[in-house]
Amino acid sequence: MEYNDQRAIYLQIADMICEKVLTESWKGNDRIPSVRELASDFQVNPNTVMRTYSFLQQEEIIFNKRGIGYFLSEEAKQKTLDLKKQEFLEKELPQFINKLEILGYQLSDIQSLIKSKNNEDK
Repeated sequence: MEYNDQRAIYLQIADMICEKVLTESWKGNDRIPSVRELASDFQVNPNTVMRTYSFLQQEEIIFNKRGIGYFLSEEAKQKTLDLKKQEFLEKELPQFINKLEILGYQLSDIQSLIKSKNNEDK
């Protein structure tokens, strides 16, 4: 796997786990790979995966059953969705809005583009 130098590796791994949750490849209460398994899969230090798991535990997306392993929480999908929406609003949207302003777009231009795209998809 190739990592982006602009974002911490443990957060990139968390993003991949979140994607699996949102696409329902992994579902609530599923056991997830151990720290060592995931470290091996992503070819990273186990401490990096441990940091990922600590972050996801803090966000209540996963939990640890001592001696058994890590599991997705029952509400993992909703917690993940909430986290990703928050990240989008705090990080990506301001950058997007700034880019629109720099390029001279108006809100009405964007609304028209979105409507046009939605009509294409139907």
